[in-house]
Amino acid sequence: MLYLPIIVSLFTIVFVLFLIRKINQASSGSEKMVKISQAIKQGAGAFLKREFKIMALVFALIALLLGLMTRSFSAAFVFLIGGGVSSLAGFIGMMISTRANSRVANAARTNFPKSFQIAFSGGKVMGFLVVGLGLLGISVIWLLFKDTHLLLRYAFGASLVAFFMRVGGGIFTKSADVGADLVGKIEKGIPEDDPRNPAVIADNVGDNVGDIAGMGSDLFESYVSAIIAAIVIGVVAFGEKGLFLPLILASAGILSSIIGSFFVKISKDLQKKPFPEQTEQIRKAMERGVIVANVLMAVVAYFIISNFFEEIGLFWALLAGLGNGFLIGKSTEYYTSAEKKPVKDIAKASQIGAPTVIIEGMAVGMKSVALPVLGVAIATIIAYHFAGLYGIAIASVGILAVLGINLSTDCYGPIVDNAAGISEMAGLEEEVRQRAEALDAVGNTTAATGKGFAIGSAALVALAWLSTYFETANLQIISLLDSKVIAGLFIGAGLCFLFCSLTLKAVSRGAQAVVKEVRRQFREIPGIMEERVEPDYGRCVDLITKKSLKEMILPGILVILTPILVGVILGAEALGGVLAGSLITGFLLALLMANAGGAWDNAKKFIEAGNLGGKGSEAHKAAVVGDTVGDPWKDTAGPALNILIKLVGIISLIFLPFFL
Repeated sequence: MLYLPIIVSLFTIVFVLFLIRKINQASSGSEKMVKISQAIKQGAGAFLKREFKIMALVFALIALLLGLMTRSFSAAFVFLIGGGVSSLAGFIGMMISTRANSRVANAARTNFPKSFQIAFSGGKVMGFLVVGLGLLGISVIWLLFKDTHLLLRYAFGASLVAFFMRVGGGIFTKSADVGADLVGKIEKGIPEDDPRNPAVIADNVGDNVGDIAGMGSDLFESYVSAIIAAIVIGVVAFGEKGLFLPLILASAGILSSIIGSFFVKISKDLQKKPFPEQTEQIRKAMERGVIVANVLMAVVAYFIISNFFEEIGLFWALLAGLGNGFLIGKSTEYYTSAEKKPVKDIAKASQIGAPTVIIEGMAVGMKSVALPVLGVAIATIIAYHFAGLYGIAIASVGILAVLGINLSTDCYGPIVDNAAGISEMAGLEEEVRQRAEALDAVGNTTAATGKGFAIGSAALVALAWLSTYFETANLQIISLLDSKVIAGLFIGAGLCFLFCSLTLKAVSRGAQAVVKEVRRQFREIPGIMEERVEPDYGRCVDLITKKSLKEMILPGILVILTPILVGVILGAEALGGVLAGSLITGFLLALLMANAGGAWDNAKKFIEAGNLGGKGSEAHKAAVVGDTVGDPWKDTAGPALNILIKLVGIISLIFLPFFL
């Protein structure tokens, strides 16, 4: 059975290579479009190159530490493999997205359905690379070493990469976005993707490093963590069956996702349809593919579990996770879509002013937490009732089973966002820009839905790590009357707020640096506003790269040292409290921030579509303030909490022998 996931993984990688070949065959467009796309690609590459240099040093030090701790070369080697595979997936996915953007914009000139297919194929490269490489790495490592402790090192390597990519990329993208908006939109009154803005290329680079490489590494880590947590518990509970089940289910999920992706199609005559009909058909096409993948996965999972494992309770646990992922996605879509009442209410509040936009957005974000929390609570009860702690781990595999297609729809968003920006900067025809905006309008929703899905999956994966921690530490019960456990709960909860404070502060400082640089260029380089001289885009990219990588050091130290210090000083029971406190608080806080930020963003876009006075109106100016506040919420601090709640669990497990 172990060869099946390897075969499926290799098939998936071949499928990705086919997609890359198809994307590369499409035309990149005019010389100006190619130039803009190349600038974005070079900026993204420069960021990753500098980040990888820092990561190499950190990974070398930790690998040495792991080798000395375990007196085993294998632990260090597997840790480095986990980091290397995750980095490879993020690098390739991001580079392909920067190749796809101009091709999407160019295809929109003559063939709207082809434009959509190129964008979705670019998303599929990231989506299927993550699951293909993730599953291949786990399978090969088990085949070589047959040691669950080494699998934890693989997950640790992936987690550390996710931290660098998600936090570093998140600080970069929102420093650029907020800085560009403050000077461009508010001070100069120019459009979002106006080439006169010196920070506009940095903003487009940020879409790729934050929402492609960052999101991909985040969900890569969730994916491998869910499978590994299920293996660690499963080997203890069911022996060999417990090892194979998550691997076989993951293989079935990949194949279901690939089949589902072929149902994501739009009609050839959509090019002639009005804007609302275009966005609706694209949205339905994406939804159709996801539903097909989920249904197919449920059917195949029932067949696998009932015929080969004869533990039907595990099917209900998996179904609870699978259904919970779909529920969180639909809930997020409702609270962040410009077509729904919550976002329209925020837009209406903008007619009063910026303060009511902030209040209304906060209210929407807080309300949006209720349904996902209820879903996770019900899924946890069902999974535990039918299969105990192993059921919770299988539920986390279930929510990520069809990650391939879910991540594809999410990564579609940044690609079409870049394409819309390129069409604006290259001065393409009005109808071409409208088609690019139609693609982007759906991308805004899929990006918000993807963040909700990522948070929900992170919560179940963190819960699986919590279960694995208690199982490994042989802690059947911890008492809430124990002062050390209570202290641990408070420390875990407080850690989330302190972490968010540091990441938000980092964006604020980065944005301030961008604002100063953009103002300097407008002031010292005459002719920018008249388009006689091109701004120095590279200086902004380089400035934010240095700033973002420097700013992520302190949050990283905080996340790594907290569980170690609590375990050493207060013991394993108190550390269990830290894991529980950080999980509950981090999950709720991440949902609040991501959904409020997404709602503020789409309220602004709802007004920009011509509603409530349109662009330049007082309502629009108020909505821009809300969007600017929400940007670091939804793209930096909120998503970074995903990494925090998973990373503290992995670190706790790895260092557990020192706390007992």
